[in-house]
Amino acid sequence: MSKITLAVASDITLDKLVASDANVRRIKAGVSVEDLAEDIARRGLLQSLSVSPLVDNDGGETGKYGVIAGGRRLAALKFLVKQKRLAKNAPVPCIVKSDGVQEEDSLAENTMREALHPLDQFRAFKNLHDQGLSIDDIAARFFVGAQVVRQRLKLAAASPKLLDLYVDEELSLEQLMAFCVTDDHERQEEVWAALSRSYDTGPYAIRRQLTQGAVRASDKRALFVGSETYESAGGVVLRDLFNRDDGGWLQDAALLDRLSREKLERTAEEIRAEGWKWSETAIDFPYGHTNGLRRLPGTQAPLTDEEQVRYAAAVAEYNRLSEEHESADDLPEEVDRRMAELEAEIARVDDRPAIYDGAGIARAGVFVSIDYDGRLKVERGFVRPEDEARKEGGVPAVEGEPRSGAPLSAGDPAMGAGTETDPASCALAEEEVETSPKLSGLMIAELSAHRTVAMRLSLASNPQAAFLAATHALVLNAFYSATSHSCLDLSERSVMLGSHAPGIGDSLAARTLLESFGNWQMRLPADAGDLWSWLLAQDETIRAELFALCIALSVNALNMPWERRTGALRHADHLAEHLALDMRGFWSASVESFLGKVTKAHILAAVREAKGDETAEMIAHLKKADMAAEAERLLQGTGWLPDGLRSSRLDEPAPIEEASASESDASIAKGDELPAFLDETTVGPDYPAAAE
Repeated sequence: MSKITLAVASDITLDKLVASDANVRRIKAGVSVEDLAEDIARRGLLQSLSVSPLVDNDGGETGKYGVIAGGRRLAALKFLVKQKRLAKNAPVPCIVKSDGVQEEDSLAENTMREALHPLDQFRAFKNLHDQGLSIDDIAARFFVGAQVVRQRLKLAAASPKLLDLYVDEELSLEQLMAFCVTDDHERQEEVWAALSRSYDTGPYAIRRQLTQGAVRASDKRALFVGSETYESAGGVVLRDLFNRDDGGWLQDAALLDRLSREKLERTAEEIRAEGWKWSETAIDFPYGHTNGLRRLPGTQAPLTDEEQVRYAAAVAEYNRLSEEHESADDLPEEVDRRMAELEAEIARVDDRPAIYDGAGIARAGVFVSIDYDGRLKVERGFVRPEDEARKEGGVPAVEGEPRSGAPLSAGDPAMGAGTETDPASCALAEEEVETSPKLSGLMIAELSAHRTVAMRLSLASNPQAAFLAATHALVLNAFYSATSHSCLDLSERSVMLGSHAPGIGDSLAARTLLESFGNWQMRLPADAGDLWSWLLAQDETIRAELFALCIALSVNALNMPWERRTGALRHADHLAEHLALDMRGFWSASVESFLGKVTKAHILAAVREAKGDETAEMIAHLKKADMAAEAERLLQGTGWLPDGLRSSRLDEPAPIEEASASESDASIAKGDELPAFLDETTVGPDYPAAAE
């Protein structure tokens, strides 16, 4: 058998090489010609070209050679010539073949070669990095992004056992990427040993097992402390280089809690130096923690003319940008950045701290905690009952100042409880009246009874004045510890919600309501005795808004299993329908809010309803915890709501039925007045016009 003789490469000048029609590669794929040219310029030509002599019609050689394998290399060399970085007659190593079928040779050259296994590439990148090449250097030399290099280095650093499984195709690339959330080989192998015996070995299950017990970087504690501070204290952050991880997972929850508390304590000490008597800190205070405490009245620091001009300009620019891009799905990057800057500038003015009286500060304290978005939350100016200044005889020196309140909580007697009269004080008052040379107590009581019934009749025929009196009584009840300042026997109670829904204080509705309550506290007069004249000085819109807030605080739509409130709950449904309440703007299904607290059957029913039977079947085999987590991901953005939160209709509020034309005309003929917020033209004799 004759031995094989291999062709020897010989140099042919570049100007004699042309692309051959026999080259089977037609479709552009892989590294671009420009990138290949850069690589050749850096390290030279690593592979010879396969060429065939070109002949004329008579069979004579033309001196030119057609490239049947290496067309992209030829194009890259000519690109370098065009850039004047290579001579057009530069020698090129070529293997010349004059026999055989050219198309067959070209096809064999492209199909007989074996592609590099991905793991070999990962390890090659790692070796280059170990030899001193930076990530950016490797990325530049192989024309990939720095993130791609990081990902491949991460994969190469996985457990050798897992890499062997990947080579043997017992582990997919997606599964291997999921394991790389952690660098702990022992933990990687432990999770694989556990999952390999289960039905679900998918990437999501792997990531969930590896991050179990860790804290998301989007958690408010992590945002408050900062990942850098946490890591400098020895904490480990698990990061997923292959999927969006929102900053990763902080593995040491105990360390994060300690750092959070320490930072809160330091901040509280700085704030207490303002002169406050006490300060309390907590990562989370229970909702309603300010119940029973009086809040000091405060005023915001006035703005200078320059600050006012800047503020107005920021608001105007923000509104203009919002209107210009109202219909855009995604804001341009520069517009989004500018709007964020304007929001921060506006917030600095709107959220500037209030100014309090120095004497009040000496009796009051502050609560320091972490807000829902990771920012510092400081609640200033709360006075405990035992710290109230006392007059002679033990009566509080300050009566009827706006008190604190959690609009969704109870526990404060002033929220809905009537004021009991002290029998001893009644006896003393009667004795003083009886010894008076004027009228006896009994006669005064009799006369006041006549006055009371007359006032009732007058108020009944004056809806405008009744609205004012009711607003006055409700505001006293909701904002002051001084219900005795009203002659109306009205009460308002705000039922406790915090114990029924953990974390409700961080919800959008609760935060917005509490902010509104606090804003009113800043506007109302300090003394309850001044409230009536203050209300008279306001326009109808202000009074109506305040009345609506007080009424809103009394809503109780709690559906408790042991209570029979059928009528009240039916009315709650009617009211929600009239308000066109859409809970999709206030609540979404998550592991914490719903999915982790119901059965697997409930979870599957929710996914089936929102995504269909096929999607539900995909998670039916999972364990409860994994099913809940996967269901949260699947339900995100679907707007799915459980039965207790759905509304029968989500359109405009149902109109209140109006009286017939004849009834309306009859009322006008009798001189009946409309409430002030419906008819601003009517001002009764007992209801002075609002002060200008």
